[in-house]
Amino acid sequence: MEPHKKYITLDVNRAGVKSRSPELSLLFEINDVLSTPLQLKQVLQRALSKVLAFFQIDSGRIYLLNPDGTRLELVSHQGIDPRGLEEVSIRTGFSGKAVRAQSFIAQHVSDLEDRERVHLLKKKGLEVIMCVPLITRNSVLGVMNLSAKKDIALAYGKIDLLITIGNQIAVAVDNARLYRDLEENLAALKEKKEMITFFAYSISHDLKSPAASLYALANRLKEKYGAGLDPKGLEHCDLILRTSRQMLTLVEMINAYIAAKEAPLHLEEVPVGEVVEGVAKEFSHETRKRHIQIVVSENLPLIIADRIGLTRVFRNLFDNALKYGGDGLSEICIDYRREGGFHLFSFGDDGVGLADQDEERLFELFERRKHSRGITGTGMGLAIVKEMVKRHGGRIWVDTAYRKGARFNLSISEDLKPGQVNASHPDHK
Repeated sequence: MEPHKKYITLDVNRAGVKSRSPELSLLFEINDVLSTPLQLKQVLQRALSKVLAFFQIDSGRIYLLNPDGTRLELVSHQGIDPRGLEEVSIRTGFSGKAVRAQSFIAQHVSDLEDRERVHLLKKKGLEVIMCVPLITRNSVLGVMNLSAKKDIALAYGKIDLLITIGNQIAVAVDNARLYRDLEENLAALKEKKEMITFFAYSISHDLKSPAASLYALANRLKEKYGAGLDPKGLEHCDLILRTSRQMLTLVEMINAYIAAKEAPLHLEEVPVGEVVEGVAKEFSHETRKRHIQIVVSENLPLIIADRIGLTRVFRNLFDNALKYGGDGLSEICIDYRREGGFHLFSFGDDGVGLADQDEERLFELFERRKHSRGITGTGMGLAIVKEMVKRHGGRIWVDTAYRKGARFNLSISEDLKPGQVNASHPDHK
């Protein structure tokens, strides 16, 4: 280092490392090989070739433990006829001993206790065997078995290098298995998701026709023959009408929930004020009857969103407030502001409010408020809102600081672009 400089600079390049430390250069090369997106067997074969070339060793094998951990199975080899060496019990031989003891072992073939094995290895011209256990996270995954036709000079530096390479190989094997397991789990989840979606669609389809027919038949019965029915008969007829109507509502909500999760979004410019006004009109008969005032912020924006999805969000929030607000409900307020790249909407009412225990589970499927007994509903409305808002890059939550009733805050990303979107956006925290 130059006397006047207070720091060290050194170009990072493989040639410099190789000239200063061939051993470290080998580790770099092995790491590059193990990082390639190839099949595991191909990766191990290339790593083995690098090791044999660097240490000038005649032949080598890499074994991995079988799933029950009782046998070593050959996955790659070079410079040796593998016949008779395809499997090794961990209870016998150099390789098995290296696995059991989690230790590096170097030994003359003639010292092996299994005389049949000695004969087999001698026949292949081998005199010295080195076994390097493949260890990661305190577990042995296999062994690298290196063999030579003559004695090899070994120093601690060489042994340490081989042990380090064994660790590198073990990490690569472990990562490959984790990745394989992840892919299998994802495939299984996808299959289950498709099955659930198909089942939900099938159930809703199969329920819709009989429910609609039942409703139509009961309605016609009441209209044409109601005059001839006694009070008990009329009560039964009304019960059939209410039940079949509820079945139709459930089918509609199941379809809406699936659409909220799965259907492609058609993103376009949507005037939120127009959407809110339209939804409010749908409930105008009930709000007038109950003398409920709708207070809407004057600065509702033009945003990029799926119009049908956004309409469903506000429709479900209105429906939720009217159902659960109680007899004292007199006002529904919708406010807006921008914050941190999101459109933030608040939907509040001055009704009975939420019990504390409702806040965490309120947006789960088929979850209903604690005081909802006797109120007709499916428990899907807020779950649909949650999914649709999530698809718009946002989230919905209960405003716990609001004490006059219930207030929900929801966000929609400002980064959405017009067009069709199939994938969900992650919800922001």
